[in-house]
Amino acid sequence: MKTVNLVIALILCQACARSVTRVNPDQQIDLSGRWNDSDSRMVANTMVTDLLTSDKFKEYSKALNKKPAIIVGLIRNKTSEHIDADNYIKKIELAIYNSNIADLVESDGFRDKLRQERADQQDFSGSAAQWGKETGANLMLFGEMTSETDVYNKKRVVNYVTTLFLTDMETNKRVWYGQKEIKKFIKD
Repeated sequence: MKTVNLVIALILCQACARSVTRVNPDQQIDLSGRWNDSDSRMVANTMVTDLLTSDKFKEYSKALNKKPAIIVGLIRNKTSEHIDADNYIKKIELAIYNSNIADLVESDGFRDKLRQERADQQDFSGSAAQWGKETGANLMLFGEMTSETDVYNKKRVVNYVTTLFLTDMETNKRVWYGQKEIKKFIKD
């Protein structure tokens, strides 16, 4: 009897075993149909490319006569889903940084930490970072993510819309306005 129970227990354990496979991070995998890492990466890269190659941005850069400095501000998640906006913002920042067409300026939270470190360094002689050398942003990128869902029977269509605005910090003039949509059809 003990042997039979042991065999049954082993069979049950194997049935519940989890399998994990490493995959390429660029591989698109949709399990739930919700917003995911592939969507974030695709939208960030597409929108930043659109921004940096737009005629309005090129005109702004030419008039500025130098590489513009961009700060990425708040991108609000107004969808009904939990979307990690910080992760999405980091993807946008990475695309801007890697473009070599614009400089990236740190966000407010990081600037405060850098300023505190600079203040702490003032107690040391010789190697302290100097005050007054920060680069100010010429432009701020901000926006929102929204979604619309249509459901019928066991089918669902979700349309995600990301809208971004690039605004001149001195004049409040909008330099660029972009929008990217992703539509997903989900059947249960």
